[in-house]
Amino acid sequence: MGVYLHLPFCERICPYCDFAVVAGLPGGRESGTVSAIEAELVARAPVFAGRELATLYFGGGTPSLFAPESIARLVNAVRQTFPGNPDESTLEVNPSTVERERLSGFRDAGIDRLSIGIQSFDDRTLKRLGRAHAGIEGRKTLEASRAAGFERISLDLIFGVPGQDLAAVEADVAAALAYGPGHVSAYALTVEPGTPLFSAVERGRVEMPEDDAVADMMEAVEAALQAAGLRRYEVSNYARPGEQAHHNRRYWERHAVLGLGVGAVSYLPPSVAGPHGARPANERDFERWGARIRAGEGASPPDPGGLSEGAARSESMFLALRRREGLSAEAFIREWGQPPRSGYGAEIDRLVRGDLLAESAGGDLALTHRGWLLADAVFEVFVEG
Repeated sequence: MGVYLHLPFCERICPYCDFAVVAGLPGGRESGTVSAIEAELVARAPVFAGRELATLYFGGGTPSLFAPESIARLVNAVRQTFPGNPDESTLEVNPSTVERERLSGFRDAGIDRLSIGIQSFDDRTLKRLGRAHAGIEGRKTLEASRAAGFERISLDLIFGVPGQDLAAVEADVAAALAYGPGHVSAYALTVEPGTPLFSAVERGRVEMPEDDAVADMMEAVEAALQAAGLRRYEVSNYARPGEQAHHNRRYWERHAVLGLGVGAVSYLPPSVAGPHGARPANERDFERWGARIRAGEGASPPDPGGLSEGAARSESMFLALRRREGLSAEAFIREWGQPPRSGYGAEIDRLVRGDLLAESAGGDLALTHRGWLLADAVFEVFVEG
């Protein structure tokens, strides 16, 4: 199993962010948040009894705003609850002086992999994204991470930012590669409903790049990373051999994950929850989440309901297609007793004709080159409802 812990505090909330976050430093709320997550862990662990801990991931928010002692406390709580020696313990870090000073402490706390939210090395791009750091802070954090003894480092880049051109994206990738990361996540900026960026675009105050320009950026990112030895293994993720994100693969491969903290989502496989599994989501409001935990009510609705057969089949299609290896028809038949075409024949035909999917003689499916550029449009075809 994997365990995800959500620490929601952020120095500032980026205008494109739709995660469950709380503006401001944790301050006096830090200890209480840790205690609440510990209580949630105790309450929910029995559902996962008998499973060994494979991965541990601290996300947010900005979990590195918490002191190393708090991170160590949570690492120890999880490891004392579940047997096993995790092969990956990741902490998300944003570039800042405070966080750089804590890197050695995080290492001592049991963290062996960092995911650093660089996003860009260009100050103009960072300003448009509403980020709290400057480009130099990202460079210093990468250098400090190596100095602190972290061998496994992933960094995030965002492209398709208003006002950003192809040359700026290429410069960001070149700057990233100079630090020799084993893993890079490169995302096209998405305009999520309910965010300040969405409102600004709707009102015409911000103009997003044209789709063709974003596609050119994506192709340039992939070409540069692949030339440097980082192979694309998922829509937005690239890694050197042996450096893939084990925890993230759990989501795409539909393996057990316990999500703790405000807004965290778990995946309960069929062996745990119903015939088709379940994805309970925690309360997204921080105060209500804490109140539920203190009252012993649990962080998610008391009866989240399992996935319907249609929703689970849908997930087995589009989550597999996110990965470079694509969908195995044999694995699909083992799970569902029939090939993918039995329920999605017309959709598959249309996507193959449109050069978005490639189909093998045995019925395996994978995104084509064009399919990678238009991946969201492919996935939408298989999303139930």
